Amino acid sequence: MIRPTSDWLNAQYNNRARIPEHGQIFERWAMASALARERSLCHVDLRYGPDPGETLDVFTSPRANAPVLVFIHGGWWRSLDKRDHSFIAPAFTQAGAMVVVPNYALCPAVTIATITLQIVRALVWVHRNAARYGGDPNRIAVAGHSAGGHLAAMMLSCRWNEVAPDLPAQLVSSALSISGVFDLEPLRQTPYLQTDLRLTPAAVARLSPARFARPAGRLYATVGANESEEFLRQNLLIRAAWGADAVPVCETVDGAHHMNILHALVDPDARLHALALDLLDLASGAR
Repeated sequence: MIRPTSDWLNAQYNNRARIPEHGQIFERWAMASALARERSLCHVDLRYGPDPGETLDVFTSPRANAPVLVFIHGGWWRSLDKRDHSFIAPAFTQAGAMVVVPNYALCPAVTIATITLQIVRALVWVHRNAARYGGDPNRIAVAGHSAGGHLAAMMLSCRWNEVAPDLPAQLVSSALSISGVFDLEPLRQTPYLQTDLRLTPAAVARLSPARFARPAGRLYATVGANESEEFLRQNLLIRAAWGADAVPVCETVDGAHHMNILHALVDPDARLHALALDLLDLASGAR
């Protein structure tokens, strides 16, 4: 097997270089997110842990005892913010879900392992506090984009009752990964990323969901049809590693690249939106 070159890996994983209009897309997200916070019933910057980055935003639903969607943003674990992703919330609160968007510290100040544990703490907070904001702590689904898609898959493999004795064994039983990565070894070899991520072979083994045993929950794995070969391969990899029982959905989103795929997530007429609603038990059309 020929080892990929650094230039090839950079081209595969540098999505900003692949999408020249990424700046305009980020501006669109920021504007839509500001409107979402202005027009929604939301509680921002709630603290889920002691560190400065450990805050989250809660967008409440008009439905009582609503299922909870926790959305984890992307940015290669080193950029972006929950405030950039408030635009995710309205389509789901209107459909009857409570939405939680957590922040986390960023590389290189912290490691991916630290970020993973922060998301665990955020989910523990959600389980313990969802009812206070009208959510059902027993119906929590996680969705994530890019690096957030990796973190969403990691949550399926968490041994929750070892985190704290009051937690259920399957605090998270369903997850949606959007353009996620599941084997971090190629990222360790990608100069564009490795400078900040500082991955070691041991960290790759600990943090690659594709190397884990199949979890009890279910993962919907999705990727844009216009994404790089590596993102398409990563999406197929998790189905191959965990099997069709654990990954019953492994699909590409037509016409989507790494960034505008999120526009399909919030489009009520899109298949990706229907998949998320299916995980929340709010619709059956995705089946």
